Amino acid sequence: MALILIALVSLGVGLAAWMGGYADAAQWIWAFGTAPVAVGLLISMIQEFMAGRVGVDAIAFVSMSAALLLGEMLAGVVVAVMYAGGNVLEDFAVARAQRDLKSLVDRAPRVAHRRIGSVISDIPVEEVRADDLIMVRAGEIIPVDGVVISEVAVIDESALTGEPIPVTRRKGENAQSGTLNASETFEMRATSTSGESTYAGIVRMVTAAQTAKSPFIRLADQYALFLLPLTLAVAGGAWFLSGDPVRGLAVLVAATPCPLIIAAPVAFIAGLSQAARKGILIKGGGPLEALARTHTVMFDKTGTLTVGGARLIAIEAAPGQSPDDVLRLAASLEQASQHVVAGAIVEAARKKHLELGHPQQIAESVGSGLRGLVAGQAVSVGSHQFVYGGRKPEDWAQRVLRRASWRSALSVFVAVDGQTIGALLMGDELRRDTPHAIQVLRNSGVKRIVMVTGDRTDAAEIIGSALDLDAVLADRVPADKVDAVATEQRLHPTLMVGDGINDAPALAAADVGVAMGVRGASASSEAADVVILVDRLDRVSEAVVIARHARGIAVQSIVIGLGLSGIAMGFAAAGYLSPVAGAIAQEAIDVAVILNALRANVPPWSFARTPMPAAAATALRVEHEQIEAALDRLREIADGLDDAEYESAVALITEANRIVEQQVLKHERADENSVYPGLSRYLPDGHGLNAMSRAHREIQHLGRLLDRLATDLDPDDADRYLTRDAQRVIESIESLVRIHNAQEEDIYEHATDARRVEWSQSGK
Repeated sequence: MALILIALVSLGVGLAAWMGGYADAAQWIWAFGTAPVAVGLLISMIQEFMAGRVGVDAIAFVSMSAALLLGEMLAGVVVAVMYAGGNVLEDFAVARAQRDLKSLVDRAPRVAHRRIGSVISDIPVEEVRADDLIMVRAGEIIPVDGVVISEVAVIDESALTGEPIPVTRRKGENAQSGTLNASETFEMRATSTSGESTYAGIVRMVTAAQTAKSPFIRLADQYALFLLPLTLAVAGGAWFLSGDPVRGLAVLVAATPCPLIIAAPVAFIAGLSQAARKGILIKGGGPLEALARTHTVMFDKTGTLTVGGARLIAIEAAPGQSPDDVLRLAASLEQASQHVVAGAIVEAARKKHLELGHPQQIAESVGSGLRGLVAGQAVSVGSHQFVYGGRKPEDWAQRVLRRASWRSALSVFVAVDGQTIGALLMGDELRRDTPHAIQVLRNSGVKRIVMVTGDRTDAAEIIGSALDLDAVLADRVPADKVDAVATEQRLHPTLMVGDGINDAPALAAADVGVAMGVRGASASSEAADVVILVDRLDRVSEAVVIARHARGIAVQSIVIGLGLSGIAMGFAAAGYLSPVAGAIAQEAIDVAVILNALRANVPPWSFARTPMPAAAATALRVEHEQIEAALDRLREIADGLDDAEYESAVALITEANRIVEQQVLKHERADENSVYPGLSRYLPDGHGLNAMSRAHREIQHLGRLLDRLATDLDPDDADRYLTRDAQRVIESIESLVRIHNAQEEDIYEHATDARRVEWSQSGK
């Protein structure tokens, strides 16, 4: 910064002195501004040479030195200004690229609670030795690897495995360092020191992967090997043929490689700025350039493609029971538990605005369930073994267990006064924006998409098939993920996307690591080259598009700048440009090149179709979220018809018909009559809307069928065939509306950001 200030001040003051008639003073002032920049450049060149690199900066040094020797001080200071300004921009880009592993190290436990006899003392974690007895309190991170010696421990292993639901480790089972005690205090016997533990290994892998990366070498330096000798040869030839050393200086000044020194950093920094406005933090020009070359994208599953954590995905009520009562009683009792699943149940009840009771006389069996009183009723909540004991579950409960199995969900049964009234299915689910994000990523030019996860194979393959991924790699621990990334890297430039500590080594090892930082662990954010700061998966594809746009403009600016500089060198060699005129011509070239490079700060789609306001897509999502409750109830009704008596079946069918008419069909009619006509002007053609209108007609048709079944329906008319027909229609409506809503959201996203999609399809 000091050098650019000296050069600029010297240029300005010298020009003022020259215009005031003090030409000699002006020469000295310009020389004073040039010399420090030349000396600083010489030092930098020596350092680069000692490191085995030679850059185009040598041309700038030769031209400044020659200008000082030949008395062409104005030309020298102009070159100094251009060079010092390029360095300021480059330093800014490098500073943004530097990050450390501070947050990862900060998360590592510093203290362990060691028990010797009946005395518990806090010791530095480095002093833990194998066979030490360690107490791990609720909410603490396990400091070292060990074996559980308490009867049971509930451990959140998502940081290491990606599995969102806490696991129960019983006496004699292993507990890994870096995982979280998700329940009550337990004791373990250490099997390793802190330096040999799983968590320390992750830190070492991240550090090794980061230090193995080559430092960012400016795109301009790729041309140094031929540009430097070519420039010197042309300048020497001009001097030799003309006998005038000033003509050789004019060639050097005209060849000052500012298009190389400045254009690439400007384009890259503009790309970084544009990405930042989108909530995408790219840590410097190196990751940006690597992003532009992406061929393969690898995704973690939990918290990246899916929402992550235990969430309520279904309420299965026993025949004659209310789903809301099942959830209300379970949540009332779970208020007394610190378990992760308990928190998810309570949150789900509060979202439905259920009034929760006060739990009393709580008795919790860690890892299994809990019992207590709610409003005078004896309530039990937990696994089916906990609730049923030695009893055989009823038929409906057997169906719940099967559904939980194929949906890879955790079943939580609820009993009142000894009678089981229902079950809650808890699990992970696909993020709403994931299908759209995968499609946009393919549109951006990515050829291969792979999921690599620590989750079970069956759960991973369900997600993989739903998204039509190219490959699914399941049951992978952090070291396996690094190996998977390395395998893909041997074939093509690879990008890894994740959000947990278990993803940090793979993020650091990939050509580009992208962390979902808004939801993920700070360790993955530090290990990554790119951090997504907003909860939008499609920002990954936008990062790739922005990077390719910025790099393309950088290359374009270099080629244009070198071409124009070559023309200027030719005129200077022929004697048509003096050193000062050459410097001015070169400055004009630089301005043109830099202005072109600044285009990287403008989205590549800015001259395409005007997008629909983002608020419209947001409003649609809000409406769909409101309909979700109605669709959930339709699913519950369809399930309830399995065993419903005819009188109950009539009530359920009538309720379903009312929901469809008053909520579902009302929304679809509003879309067809009011929303779609206005949406059409934001889309390149109406084919997509025509297909969506076809779905509207099918939903309305199914609605009419259900209305015919439900109208004037009497229990005496109901039989198992009518119940089955109604059940099929209700299930069809519920499934079709869910798919239709997801498709609508994709179209709205397309219209809201239509410029991006159009560019990615036509310009990739």
